[in-house]
Amino acid sequence: MSSVDNNSSLNSILDKLGINKPKETKKSSDKLGQDDFLKLMTTQLQNQDPFKPTDNTEMIAQMAQFSMVTGQTEMNESIKLISGQLSEFRIATAANMLGHSVLVSGNRAFPDAEGAVSGALDIPATSTSTSVLYKSMNGEIIHAEELGPQQAGLLGFRWENIPQDILDNNEYITVEAFADTGTGLKSVGSSVFGEVLAASASHQSDDVVYDVRGYGDINASDVKRFSK
Repeated sequence: MSSVDNNSSLNSILDKLGINKPKETKKSSDKLGQDDFLKLMTTQLQNQDPFKPTDNTEMIAQMAQFSMVTGQTEMNESIKLISGQLSEFRIATAANMLGHSVLVSGNRAFPDAEGAVSGALDIPATSTSTSVLYKSMNGEIIHAEELGPQQAGLLGFRWENIPQDILDNNEYITVEAFADTGTGLKSVGSSVFGEVLAASASHQSDDVVYDVRGYGDINASDVKRFSK
């Protein structure tokens, strides 16, 4: 609605209320606020002819017309308010994840506070055999685990007996998984839990960004699962 239409609607409302719009002595806003409108409406009710009271239908029409005149401004203010609240919520959500772990795509895992590595394997189809290899940073196999037949889907894994020297040196472990789905053992995708070192609200989108140990910045929308 244009400003000309707004002014016309405003003048029409004032005319129906029986009040002449005062002449402005200086340049100012010509918008009728909600409080002003309510005062005018109250004045009209107080001064109405008791034998010819204001028609309810006419009053409702006046209020509806006023809403159309001021609705756009109020809507813009509401949008700003909601946007601010959402931003605060995203920041609070990001801060709450500090020290927690998130499941991200990858095969490089750092031991957690309990000295274990964990994650999930993505089994593409029912397998007759499934195995996981754990390798040191120099590529040496330090542990192998047979998980047997498995159904298609995510399969969790966890290894706790990690050599003390790896824990002392704060080294990562590489996880490699294989499954036989009928055509021999083949590599399958893996995800690992990584600690959230920092978190922030993205300035480029509505997403939350986590700084995950060993992986850097990861969008919250790319996180598959959370863990305490």
